[in-house]
Parts: sequence; C-alpha cells; structure tokens
Amino acid sequence: MDDGSDTHGWDHDSPVTDPGGAPGREHQVLLERLTDLESRLGRVFGEFVHSGGVLAANSGRLVPAWRRVTDGEPRLPVTIAVAFMIIMQALLPDRLTLTANWVMPVVETLILVVLFASNPRRVTHASRWLRLLSLGLIALASLANAWSAVSLVVGLVNGREGQDAGPLLITGGNIWLTNVVVFALWYWDLDRGGPGARARNERAKPDFLFPEMASADLADADWEPHFVDYLYLAYTNATAFSPTDTLPFSRWSKLAMMLQSAVSLATGALVIARAVNILR
Repeated sequence: MDDGSDTHGWDHDSPVTDPGGAPGREHQVLLERLTDLESRLGRVFGEFVHSGGVLAANSGRLVPAWRRVTDGEPRLPVTIAVAFMIIMQALLPDRLTLTANWVMPVVETLILVVLFASNPRRVTHASRWLRLLSLGLIALASLANAWSAVSLVVGLVNGREGQDAGPLLITGGNIWLTNVVVFALWYWDLDRGGPGARARNERAKPDFLFPEMASADLADADWEPHFVDYLYLAYTNATAFSPTDTLPFSRWSKLAMMLQSAVSLATGALVIARAVNILR
C-alpha cells in the first residue's frame, strides 16, 4: 500500500519543519547526507592534490603528465646531446665540411650557451625568439651534417674517399651518429609544437605515439616524452629503417622518418660496402 513515502523512506507529505519552526526529520537527514558527501569529496580532492594528480573529467582516473600542464623537462640531457653533436662535427676532416671545421661548431656552441643561460634547469621555450633560436641551431647542424654526408657519398662513388678502411669507418660512423642526434632534435623540437608547448599542453594531438601513451594504465602518471625518448626513436629508425614501438601520426613526422632512414641507409650501406671491399 502506498503510504506517500519514496524509496529512500522520505515522506513527501510530511512538513520540512515542525510547527515550532525547527527543522523536520527529512531536512535533518538531508543535511547529514550532504555533510557526509562534502567530507568524502574533500578527502578525495586532498589526496589527489597532495600526490600532484589531476582527475580526468567523468572518469576518476589520473590524467597522464603528457596531457596536462607540467614544469617542463630537464635541460641537461638535450644539452649533453647537442654538445656531443658539436664535438663530432668538429672532428670531421675539412674536405667534408661546409666551411672550416671549426666555424659551425663555434656558432652552434654560442647558440647553445644562450639557450642554456635562458633557463639552465628546464626547457620551456616560453618566448618566440628562444624557440626560433633553438630551431636555428638544429637547422645549422642539419645543413652541416647533410653536406658532410653528401660529400662522403660523392667521394665514395668517385673514388676520392675510402682509400683506408679505418678512417673511412670512423668518418662514416661520425656522420651516422650525428645524423641520429640531429633527427632526434628535430623530433623533440617539433612534436606537439616543441618542449615548451608540450609543457603548457597547448596541443592535444601528438605527432608521435609513444607506447606509454597507448598503454596509459601501465605507464607512470608522471610520464611525458623527454629528449631521451626521441633519441631512442631516432636511433631505432636509423637501424631498423622503419617505426618500431613509436608510430608517426602526422604527415611531417612520417616524411621526416622516411628522410632519416634514407640518409642512414645510403651512408651506412656505402661506407660498410667500401670498407669490406678494402679489407678484402
């Protein structure tokens, strides 16, 4: 028999307050439930704030670091990689360099010092001119290494290079390793607008899909792509001549990986073939 109560036991016909003006029973129950809910939400919110986590809308899951605003990645790894690249270029013989073998390294070192001084701890690229300066450094390194690679290949074809297997392998390995670092820098500085834009979460769609992005439940909530991840991407692409565990999503990233594979294949195949022929 319907007694006017709902499924929660609240009597819709009973007054909210008693005749004396005091809160009624239903009002008291509602206040108690709201107070309990507020307490529970406060504890949950406090736990996530304390842990640095962010709740995804309507999911209850932590938003991974690569999809939210962060402090930016440490500058030291990319600085070491650029310094290594500069040293490798300085060791090339003059006949394979665009200018005297000290000119490009000096210019690149000056740009690296400016970028490092802008923020020694984190890579943010908050200003436009720092972003352009970073891209300019990579472009100069790319031009210098491309010139060296073409000069070496042409010299091998024409017989001007490769008279001794030892120096040939050292020179070819130098250009090959530099090519890996150069493309790692391109991937790192262009993916989702660069490290600064990634730290500010300006773009949602990635140019490269890392396995940690596809398997968010297995990755750490604080994981986000750093330079080492792009260096690994460039190295595996140079050795396998194809994507391995990281997939290119945008057209420019596909073309860049295709170009890197072509340069790596041409340089490595010719150098190794010539060295083997000399050793025979």
